[in-house]
Amino acid sequence: MSQEDLTNLIKKTLIEKINYYEKFKIKVGVSNHHVHLSRADLDTLYGEHYALTKKSELGQPGQFAANETVTIKGPKGEFKNVRILGPIRPESQVEISKTDGRRLGVNAPITLSGHLDGTPGITLIGPRGTVHMKQGVIIAKRHIHMTPAQAEERDLANGEIVNVETFGERHGVLGDVVIRVSDKSALEIHVDVDEANACSLSNKDYVMISPNR
Repeated sequence: MSQEDLTNLIKKTLIEKINYYEKFKIKVGVSNHHVHLSRADLDTLYGEHYALTKKSELGQPGQFAANETVTIKGPKGEFKNVRILGPIRPESQVEISKTDGRRLGVNAPITLSGHLDGTPGITLIGPRGTVHMKQGVIIAKRHIHMTPAQAEERDLANGEIVNVETFGERHGVLGDVVIRVSDKSALEIHVDVDEANACSLSNKDYVMISPNR
C-alpha cells in the first residue's frame, strides 16, 4: 500500500467515525424527583381551575417546569418543594429515584412513564389541599426520546432496547435503555439522579448509543 493510499484510508476511517459519532451521540437530561398532575388533583392541591405558571422550558417540546411545587409524603419521610412539571396529564404520576424511595419508604417499580397499574401510592400536599394517590409512584426506566425521522436515520424502532456508553472519569455502559419514538419528541436520553451520579453525568452532557446496540 502506497503512502497516499494509507493516508486516504486513514482519512476515510476518521470520517466514518466522526459521522457515526454525530449520528449516535445523544444529549443527556437528568431528572430529579418531580410530579405530573391530573386536572382534578391540581384543583385539589392549588384550587379549582388553577393554571400552572411556567418557570422554565424542558428538553421535550411543550413540556415545562412549573413555579409550583408540592410536598410528597411517604410512610418513612417526605420531600418538600418537589417541582410540578406541565402540562397537566390524564393521571397523576410521581417520579423518584431508588434512593428517594428508601427515604420515603416507597418501593416503586422501574417502569416506563404512564405504566402505572400496580404501582404504589403516595400523599401530595399543596397549599390548598391534600391528595392521597392510590397509585402512580415510579422510578422511570432510562430511555431515549426521538422523532420518527431520527429513529429511521439511526435504524431504530419504538420500544427497541439499546446500550449507551458514557465518558469521562466514570466511564461506563448503561444497558436496557428504551427507545421512545414520537413526533412530539426531541433527541435526548433521560436518566435519574442516581444514574447520573453513578456515571458523573450532567444536563447537556453527551453519551453514545453503542455500536452493538
